[in-house]
Amino acid sequence: MNINKNKLGMKKSIKHTKITRFGSTLCLGLLLLTTACNDKEYLNPSPATAISGENAFDTPDRILGLVNGIYKSVKSGNFYGGNYFIYSEARGEEFINRTSNTFTAYEAWNQTLNSGSNFVAGFWGAAYTAINNANIVIKGLNDNPTKVSATLTKQYIAEAKFLRALSYFSLVTLYARPYNENKGASPGLPLRLQAETSTANNDLKRSTVAEVYAQIIKDLDEAEADLPSTYSSSLLNTTRAHKNTAIALKTRVYLNSGNYAKVIEEAKKIVSTSAPFSASTGVNHKLQNIVEIFTTNYTSTESILSVPMTELDNVTGQSSFPYVFNANSEYNLNPTGIWGDTEWKSTDLRRTFARTASGVQFLTKYSKPSPFLDYLPIIRYSEVLLNYAEAAARTGDLAKAVELLKAVRNRSDATYTFPESSISTQTALVNTILKERRIELLGEGFRSNDLLRNLLTIPAKASSSLTAPAVEPSQTNYIFPLPNVEIVTNKLLLQ
Repeated sequence: MNINKNKLGMKKSIKHTKITRFGSTLCLGLLLLTTACNDKEYLNPSPATAISGENAFDTPDRILGLVNGIYKSVKSGNFYGGNYFIYSEARGEEFINRTSNTFTAYEAWNQTLNSGSNFVAGFWGAAYTAINNANIVIKGLNDNPTKVSATLTKQYIAEAKFLRALSYFSLVTLYARPYNENKGASPGLPLRLQAETSTANNDLKRSTVAEVYAQIIKDLDEAEADLPSTYSSSLLNTTRAHKNTAIALKTRVYLNSGNYAKVIEEAKKIVSTSAPFSASTGVNHKLQNIVEIFTTNYTSTESILSVPMTELDNVTGQSSFPYVFNANSEYNLNPTGIWGDTEWKSTDLRRTFARTASGVQFLTKYSKPSPFLDYLPIIRYSEVLLNYAEAAARTGDLAKAVELLKAVRNRSDATYTFPESSISTQTALVNTILKERRIELLGEGFRSNDLLRNLLTIPAKASSSLTAPAVEPSQTNYIFPLPNVEIVTNKLLLQ
């Protein structure tokens, strides 16, 4: 037994030594106390990597790890690591399915998603996991206000609120009726704002769409106030939330709810009064070479927030957008979608994001080979300019809208001139901006939501062998169904 005790004690000491690499000064004391442990402790040691809820916020390194954990959950393969892009793009009309593969969004493409579909449950679960991780960090920091500096405490809570807002926005735009249908009066989502460690509080009715949007804006306003203006590197400025990240997301949220005055108000914080447009405070966001930002420079000042991929931390297989839409050739560009628009000239650099095989084109915005280390963009500066342009056009400032629109188009095609008929009236200009969004943001998860927020029909699409019907706003499958797993476990969901 003495030999066994020594062996176990050594193993335990080695495990604790490994933890000290992450800054836990407590571990030195634990090493010195190993000889006082009894036989039961030696024979049944607690895993060194297991941290209880009572001490999860004991050290700055553990707290930073929990904050990073929220970002990690947002990067889940069922969330912004892959499937959010796959399913959002598949629903629209820009791509043609070639495989009928249920595991790579065929049900979303042909509009037959149901409550039992894998993604319906998977995305819901991934987003609410991120939300609860954010809630845990917020509560833990409020309960332990002296474990890190007051400045860091505010920053970490702000990052958690930003990621909670992003997660709720992603959910409410898929599983709830569009805000613009009735000013958000429809049932929305269970609005979970408390840290949960059990299923005791799982029964929770849905808040309205308007209430969910109000919480999103509240989180983003509070996040903006306490987030840092910049970080120490371009990598961190691209992969962690800062003040301009919160502002940029607010332009998207307000655009989605038709509050165009607020879109303009927020956009003006990070868009200069005249071209070349840039942010004058915080990170100096501006448009960059469109090819480089998708191939060689993922952390340019155009990238406001992106999902990073590394050799040791990436999403592969059937949840990887680059794999499904490019490498495995499961979706080709629809020749009757925006790719076939004749006004989109061959001189435009964005036309280079394609390869031809079997007589059709495949999107190559994400062109890295396996293990698919392309960063996936969540927010780019060009989107902010287009959000601002649309809001300006809808509120009658056609001159500003055209100026912003031209900045985006001429960045990729300096020789292009918009026909006068496409920008001379409010209706024509709004439609031109919406078309520019289809070109600029192709493959970035925007198209289906742009259709829904404008209460437009999701168009039919077809190949020689597969067809998908149009979906009208009045149809129940205009939005995703609620997942069975939530219906069964949340007794108040449907009340």
